[in-house]
Amino acid sequence: QVQVVESGGGLVQIGGSLRLSCSTSGITFKFYTMGWYRQAPGKQREMVGGIAESGYAHYVDSVKGRFTISRDNERNTAYLQMNDLKPEDTAVYYCNAHFSQNQEYWGQGTQVTVRG
Repeated sequence: QVQVVESGGGLVQIGGSLRLSCSTSGITFKFYTMGWYRQAPGKQREMVGGIAESGYAHYVDSVKGRFTISRDNERNTAYLQMNDLKPEDTAVYYCNAHFSQNQEYWGQGTQVTVRG
């Protein structure tokens, strides 16, 4: 059974930091591209960024220089380090594990709230 579980969300002040974790089981993690997405109230889900099997990471422009995605293939876990958080970063953050069209899995999401 495949499990994708996000953790690390919470309430943080403007300018603060959080690190989200995405723990997986039931997949060969090292072969999967890991993506982070977010969905704010009333908005569509958007991709924050992702990290390929090779370790190459990419980001949406709004988080470049503030967010860092990494992965630990030994722990079957991906991370999203978020620094200099802004109110517009408030959203439910989701982790996605993608290998192919038929092998793609989502976590349940974790809430991140940024307040002044």
